[in-house]
Amino acid sequence: MEFTGQERETLADHFSNTDGNVFAITTPRQVDRGALMSRYSRTDKSMRRVFLDEFLNNKERGEKFYDRVLLEYGDDSVAELGEAQIGIEGISNIAAKKIEDRRIGLSYLEKSSRYVTWDKKTDGRYRFYREPYIMESRHADAYEQACNLAFETYSKYVEPMIKFIRDKYKIEMYKFRDSTDGEEKGYSDLKLETDGKSAEAIYRGSTKAKALDVLRGLLPASTLTNVGITGNGRSFEYLLTILGASGVIEERELGSKIKTELDSVIGAFVKRSDSKYGREYQRYLQEISLMQAEISHAGNSVSGESTILAEYDPEDMALDRVITGMMYEQSGTSYQDILERVKSMPKEEKIGMIGRAAALRKNRRHRPSRAFESTYYTFDLCNNFGMFRDLHRHRALTLQRQLLDTSNGYSMPDEITQMGIQKEYADCMDTSKTVCESIKKQTPEQAQYVVNFAYNYRYVMRMNLREACHLIELRTIPQGHADYRRVAQQMFSEIDSVHPGLAGIIKFVDKGTYDLERFESEKKTEEKRKTL
Repeated sequence: MEFTGQERETLADHFSNTDGNVFAITTPRQVDRGALMSRYSRTDKSMRRVFLDEFLNNKERGEKFYDRVLLEYGDDSVAELGEAQIGIEGISNIAAKKIEDRRIGLSYLEKSSRYVTWDKKTDGRYRFYREPYIMESRHADAYEQACNLAFETYSKYVEPMIKFIRDKYKIEMYKFRDSTDGEEKGYSDLKLETDGKSAEAIYRGSTKAKALDVLRGLLPASTLTNVGITGNGRSFEYLLTILGASGVIEERELGSKIKTELDSVIGAFVKRSDSKYGREYQRYLQEISLMQAEISHAGNSVSGESTILAEYDPEDMALDRVITGMMYEQSGTSYQDILERVKSMPKEEKIGMIGRAAALRKNRRHRPSRAFESTYYTFDLCNNFGMFRDLHRHRALTLQRQLLDTSNGYSMPDEITQMGIQKEYADCMDTSKTVCESIKKQTPEQAQYVVNFAYNYRYVMRMNLREACHLIELRTIPQGHADYRRVAQQMFSEIDSVHPGLAGIIKFVDKGTYDLERFESEKKTEEKRKTL
């Protein structure tokens, strides 16, 4: 027996069990949990024995271990063993997107513009970031007025828009589940009072979400939001480096505050964050800005929304790579030998193999194999910033984006025109544009704060076919926002036009349009709620 009775009692406070070969580490100090994991790889002792022998009575063991490994040896993988959860409240959407640009090792949750009404005030003022440089400049009054106008227009029309949506999409137009026989029926045909109340809850939730989706374009990028982050030490170090090198006061201050809080929980994991490289790279980008300006003037870019497939492999090459990848894992020969064999196969045979692979997928969660990562697509996108905030959440791709400004026009939902408030909407956009253009002449980064979510935004997404499949299928589901569903559908059309032999793997793309995007999702949620 490895442990005495006394040792088992001690271990019970630090591990989920004392004798199983699978166990959770529950010792309260994060630094000890991470150090244990790392020490585990350099000893033939069991982890629980290491804890008893080296950690139990050595309160500084964790910190000293990390000081030596991280600072002296630079073992980056060890920094991933320290994890923390950080809550950040009251930051702008500009800062939130900078934080969420970090792809690997960090996970985010952010306050939604779809389920939460953003019309609240604090101390009599709307909740938007008052950027220090702007507020100390001659632009202060114009900036404050533009942001206030955006919030006033948004707040003014929240209830009227909800009413408009409910008048347009009446509850009698939809079907709900009848508990007595399990059938889908109209609202007036439901027999039980509880079913009627459930139907009303579903309808209220989906119509409110629709109304807020329509109005969110009015909100400025300065709108304050909340973000929760879960991540490991190495990823937090990189985040701190980026924030510390920012040219924006808010982001630098956030970096300092996040570092302070991380020091209290995983300080040993984030000691090496250093913004020197980030600052040097930003200076380099400024040095090439003249070249960038020449390219901009020489280009023929057209403002407005667009979804353009800018780069892709020839279809024959893409097919060969994917088929070779599919065959490789079950083969005993080299990749090059398989590739040469695949090149000689009839194209119809290759397309048939793709079709059979697609047939195995029964729902969108059945992901294609990694062989479908062998070919890439680069999409040049220009669409509203509110939509970008949703597509920005995809991590397994390369996303590069420009500064937010007003040069590419804005989107106006049909409901705005149908309700007859297009002039007020346009006045709000025009006011923001005037202020943005004025601030932009001196400080383009700070000018971003006044730009409304409705303004179109340029960015590039480069992804492999496997990720394209995930993104397109996820973002075309009925409950998705109408804006990004349209873009995802356009992405599929672009891929299908150049790679018809491969596009079939994107089997669960939904090409439909929906009145109340959240309706079916709200129904499922209500059914679960009733079960509970």
